[in-house]
Amino acid sequence: MNALPEVITTAVVEDDRGSREALRAVLSEADGFCCTGAFGSAEEAIGMLPELLPDVVLMDIQLPGRSGIETIELLKETMPGTDFIMLTVLDDEESVFGSLCAGAAGYLLKDSSVTDILDAIRTVHHGGSVITPGIARLIIDSFRPQSAPGLSTRESEVLRRLCDGENYRSIAEALFISSNTVKAHIKRIYGKLHVHTRAQAVRSA
Repeated sequence: MNALPEVITTAVVEDDRGSREALRAVLSEADGFCCTGAFGSAEEAIGMLPELLPDVVLMDIQLPGRSGIETIELLKETMPGTDFIMLTVLDDEESVFGSLCAGAAGYLLKDSSVTDILDAIRTVHHGGSVITPGIARLIIDSFRPQSAPGLSTRESEVLRRLCDGENYRSIAEALFISSNTVKAHIKRIYGKLHVHTRAQAVRSA
């Protein structure tokens, strides 16, 4: 007896009605896919998805009330067998890492083709992960050592000595400047690094 063809059940969480209905139509009509629900808010999704238990959910990040990232964190507790793919316009580091840490198995931008979206759903359903080349580059670049932004040669030297555990007085003596000048340098360093304490500055170095 021939085995029945695989059908991947899906759902969509997207607040823009036009986009939501377009995705619903694509997933309902594509061979091997079935759309079990399309929701316009996090609250709707949280209330209904645990009952539907689709295989894969396409999730927007910018939702009214609660973000898609928060929504995934909540749903993964009650739907550990469901995979989530972020489908968003956001391509910043915070959104990408927040989504992946929340449990998303994929991260796609909304300009992805229908073919790419369907391929991504198949991939995560079979245990893989999916990110676009641009997002992959963002992740790789985040692990590369970054030079401190906009620090002068003297500020970089002061920061290096802070990292070595030196106090203001020893830094002043080593660089033949006053302690007040050291404090001024450190104030500028904190501003450029967007930090408020020595520990934060050291971590940012």
